[in-house]
Amino acid sequence: MNSKPPRQRGSREVWLNAAYELLISDGIDAVKVMPLAKKLDLTRTGFYWFFKDIAELHGAMIQMWESKNSGTLVDRCNMTASNICEALFHLMDCWLNPTLFDASLDLAIRNWARNDAELQKRVSDADRQRIEAVSNMFARHGYSPEQAEVRGMTVIYTQIGYISMQVKETAEDRHARVQQYVELFAGVRPLAADVEIFLERQHARL
Repeated sequence: MNSKPPRQRGSREVWLNAAYELLISDGIDAVKVMPLAKKLDLTRTGFYWFFKDIAELHGAMIQMWESKNSGTLVDRCNMTASNICEALFHLMDCWLNPTLFDASLDLAIRNWARNDAELQKRVSDADRQRIEAVSNMFARHGYSPEQAEVRGMTVIYTQIGYISMQVKETAEDRHARVQQYVELFAGVRPLAADVEIFLERQHARL
């Protein structure tokens, strides 16, 4: 008798990663148990070994976004730096390295939040947290509270605009413009040594 072996249940990570891919490609309305099971070629019941229901999966996706994007951004702002331009280059790594900050996930979460009031509150909280982290970074480097706050807002709102408009640039163009952005945000020209270290870091990743 040639019966097919039972399909595996997968793992929590496998289901979560598949949900992430559907969220990015098709939006939150596509993230449902049956489409996920079909995508993974796993049984529908396998999902319930790892998640109580779809709401729990949604919550795990939001937590992943908060940790990967907001958490990493705050960590980069808190890195040791000898001057504000070096500190900004540490932060700019987020916008250039998707392993640090996932712009596609940020956009997908913001689109989802348009129709989810509770999630919109969390997005607003995350934006405030990010602005506070960047503002504190400026304050540590001698900017007044007012200047630090405005510069922090400018940095974050600029990046939200990049994400929302889905700006496409070559790596070379983005690297060159980052130097100009750092000078604009800081109000001082970055040292050649800081620029060189930043570019070496980016080229080593490519």
